[in-house]
Amino acid sequence: MTLLEFARGPAIHWALIILVAGTIWRLLGVLALTRGADLSRPRDAFGNYKGYRTVFSRAWPSGEFNVATRYQTVVAYVFHFATLIVVVGITAHIEFIQSLTGTSWPALPNAAGVAVGIVALVSLFALIMRRVTKPSIYCSNRGDYITWVLVAAPLITGLMAFAHLGPRYETMLAIHILSVALLFIWFPFSKLMHSIWFVFSRAQSGLTYAHKGVQI
Repeated sequence: MTLLEFARGPAIHWALIILVAGTIWRLLGVLALTRGADLSRPRDAFGNYKGYRTVFSRAWPSGEFNVATRYQTVVAYVFHFATLIVVVGITAHIEFIQSLTGTSWPALPNAAGVAVGIVALVSLFALIMRRVTKPSIYCSNRGDYITWVLVAAPLITGLMAFAHLGPRYETMLAIHILSVALLFIWFPFSKLMHSIWFVFSRAQSGLTYAHKGVQI
């Protein structure tokens, strides 16, 4: 078995299994947490509705924090949207998703895919540099640094494979797939779970605010 065959076969398949199983395990662990009985009704008659509306209404910081958080917020949104476009817009990625789900859609032109990948990588480095230069604000730990490396690796290796940089193409492609596999394995056990947790945390915050009569 060659490195590419290993990457395309057992490595990525087991990584997907760990990704799905780990995510479900983390979700069940949170949803199974016991909660005390709700002995008070929300002051707002639409408290439950507004609680879940908070998932979307708090997607941007409140006006009081706009200046202080503008850089972080804008660059983070650029990174997240660019990365999402890369994941679902590149021909090879669409073919991989199709092999799993049977669904497909038109792909971006190669030049557009590369451009968006570069934007994602540059914005990620911009976020990392801000955290590194302002340690007292972000209080990053070892897990954060590991996450940054594992998120950056697929972007870097994917661009290198497309541009035929580094080792021969088959080897570079295998390294790219293996970097994605490592990211899948790391995902459920890292802060990357915020991509799922934010729905629950914002909804819970909204419900709590509704009990207190806070305008949300």
